[in-house]
Amino acid sequence: MPRTVDHAQRRAQITDGLVRVAAREGLHAVTMRSVAAASGVSLRLVQYYFDSKAQLMRAALERLEAQSHARWAARLAALAPDPSARAVVETCLAEALPTDEESRAFHVVWTAYASLAMTDPSLAEQPFADGPRRLERALTGVLERARRDDELMAGAEPAHEAARLLALGHGLGTSVLVGQRSAGDAADVLRYHVDRLFTSAVRRGARTGGTGTSGVPASPP
Repeated sequence: MPRTVDHAQRRAQITDGLVRVAAREGLHAVTMRSVAAASGVSLRLVQYYFDSKAQLMRAALERLEAQSHARWAARLAALAPDPSARAVVETCLAEALPTDEESRAFHVVWTAYASLAMTDPSLAEQPFADGPRRLERALTGVLERARRDDELMAGAEPAHEAARLLALGHGLGTSVLVGQRSAGDAADVLRYHVDRLFTSAVRRGARTGGTGTSGVPASPP
């Protein structure tokens, strides 16, 4: 009997090939042929699943977003059940830093897409801008919960703080990629800002023995 082809797996194989090419040589080096070679499939097969390079690049962008969310979910799953808002924010920001080969490839390619979106209106509108908007809304929801629980500093606006933290995280991630600072130094900067955002939670932790609501050690005020 002929083997059943898993089309979703085949598409993922091809889009992962694009990410490898882009991470190694830049988005300008991406062609249908180079992606086929990196994926270990024929050019005809790439063209079967993707009608154009633009369609392939959009599919790769969507896969990058899905993979980032999956890594965030895995970080959360490693925490205690029902993690605190602070812990959720910290795991999200940890994804903003290139700390290993996989995350470095993600950030190199994502940054390249961001640069391309500045001159490609179709990419800027759909789907590139949608991913950051979804992430910002999710982080805003987490911070709104923290404000209801009296964990945020007085006067903090969740939507503005979410935008600030994500912009800071992306900027620090870029600074790590170009060698301006180490990933550890970037993490220290993020921790500095998170400590001040979650001022009330930190102070409660100090009074009660140094742990937050999720059992995660609280940083000093």
